[in-house]
Amino acid sequence: MARNKTSHSAHQVHISYGAARKGLPSPLSFRRWVDAALAGAKRRKPAELAIRIVGTREGRHLNRDYRGKDYATNVLSFPIDLPPGVSLPLIGDLAICAPVVTREAAEQGKPVNHHWAHMTVHGVLHLLGYDHIEDADAEVMETLETRILAKLGINDPYAVERDT
Repeated sequence: MARNKTSHSAHQVHISYGAARKGLPSPLSFRRWVDAALAGAKRRKPAELAIRIVGTREGRHLNRDYRGKDYATNVLSFPIDLPPGVSLPLIGDLAICAPVVTREAAEQGKPVNHHWAHMTVHGVLHLLGYDHIEDADAEVMETLETRILAKLGINDPYAVERDT
């Protein structure tokens, strides 16, 4: 398993690959997307997280074991739950399933790198406490995602859904 750590003055992003790296975004891309998500969510404190790129099998196991759903999904977030009194910059971990992201991008007619950016931003927002279970919360999260992605030069990922 290849590991790569990129750092920013305030943020650390640890990348590990459980899937072949060919055709996947670079660690620098993931760092840029994470930084954009943190800035868009107005996170001013240092942050540290890990991103694991997984294949279908590992993605399915994680989704089944942690969410009770027996299929691979695009991104899973695992927010950190630090004990009281412990102050670390850790915000959690993301698992992003490469085959699912690639398939979804093709199905949705989006550039694959744009979908990778979206899934990274989406996952980071989950780590920061955003959710989309309730409609009102989904609207807040999707609006923030759209704003962050626009700053990265990426079109509204929900435009197709809103137009239908």
